[in-house]
Amino acid sequence: MNNETPSPAYGQSALRVGLTCKCPRCGRGALFTGFLTVVPRCSVCGLDLSKEDSGDGPAVFIVFILGAIVVTLALVVEVNFEPPLWVHLVIWPPVIIGGALAMLRPLKGLMIALQYKNKASDSGTVDYD
Repeated sequence: MNNETPSPAYGQSALRVGLTCKCPRCGRGALFTGFLTVVPRCSVCGLDLSKEDSGDGPAVFIVFILGAIVVTLALVVEVNFEPPLWVHLVIWPPVIIGGALAMLRPLKGLMIALQYKNKASDSGTVDYD
């Protein structure tokens, strides 16, 4: 009998399972009940997800990724079109807010999937079964 912890989604990549917000073990059950609330237990395989916490990781990645994209686009718009300041004030806040909200859920799912794959925990030891 094999007592090893199964790999994420039985061979699926942590990237795929995380970005689609599925259970990191079976790849089929939903990871979230609301926008960012992690389900206590996977409805398909029964994996206990009640203690999963991605912390500030997704927010940090969003700041770096979205910041680089928005600053680059704002500079391109400024150099090519030289719009008045109010145009920047109208364009970029919705882009930043929309981009952050769109990226937050998949990146949180990815962080949880990577934690599961790498058996990460506060104590350094986790028994996922």
